[in-house]
Amino acid sequence: MQKRKIPMRKCIASNEMKPKKEMIRIVKNKEGEISIDPSGKMTGRGAYVSIDPAIVKIAWDKRILDRTFETALTDSFYQELLDYVSRQKARMNL
Repeated sequence: MQKRKIPMRKCIASNEMKPKKEMIRIVKNKEGEISIDPSGKMTGRGAYVSIDPAIVKIAWDKRILDRTFETALTDSFYQELLDYVSRQKARMNL
């Protein structure tokens, strides 16, 4: 039986290559709206962040997503991302 290739993505905050399943995709669509993409299939420009609250906190402190998408994101978006990642991390540990 053949081994399946595991898709790898690079975290924009830590610059680590990790399997796609261990990452969360943030997407900017044509209208300029930025949102969390749990399915990983929304259209638009995407960036990946590790499912680790500490790394999301680093991204928030350094405003990495602002620079990546060339726009100003609100603190509420970063808080929503941090909450989502915390929930996903807890689900992975079950």
